[in-house]
Amino acid sequence: MRRLILFIPLAIFLGIGVFLFRGLQLDPTELPSALLNKPFPQFELTSLYEEDKLLTEKALIGEPALVNVWATWCPSCKQEHAQLNRIKAEGYKVIGINYKDDRLKAKIWLEKYLDPYAVNVFDPKGSLGLDLGVYGAPETYVIDQQGVIRYKHVGVVDEKVWAQLKQILDNLQQGKQVALQ
Repeated sequence: MRRLILFIPLAIFLGIGVFLFRGLQLDPTELPSALLNKPFPQFELTSLYEEDKLLTEKALIGEPALVNVWATWCPSCKQEHAQLNRIKAEGYKVIGINYKDDRLKAKIWLEKYLDPYAVNVFDPKGSLGLDLGVYGAPETYVIDQQGVIRYKHVGVVDEKVWAQLKQILDNLQQGKQVALQ
């Protein structure tokens, strides 16, 4: 019995080691979302540009689009911004959610770096971000014509990520069902 007790710390150590080793295999940009394959959350927020214009989730419905959560305080958002402008130039719809930011700073930032967004929702308190389960900016969602979230990407949208997102958007535009996790 005494010898068995000596092996308990070793068994605990091995258990913790296996748990930590498994964690090294996970991709930190693949965070689960409870909203996948569900409608975009309901909201009533103003447009970034027009303070008296109220936007709702209905503004997102009509065609497949990227919904990009961004902010001027986010260095990674600046890093991906040129790619978002290229995506717009290719004819894809990009919707912005200006997250926990200052309206004037956001407008100046978009004037300086160009505005890739067809619609830009102003979310100063982060209420929509909270409903989406945003971990932090940037985050990008793919929505279908009905406003159903089909994919979530956490982090910068670069050319490699865009190739994946573009394939999803193209499939949605062709009417193919897309159900990703």
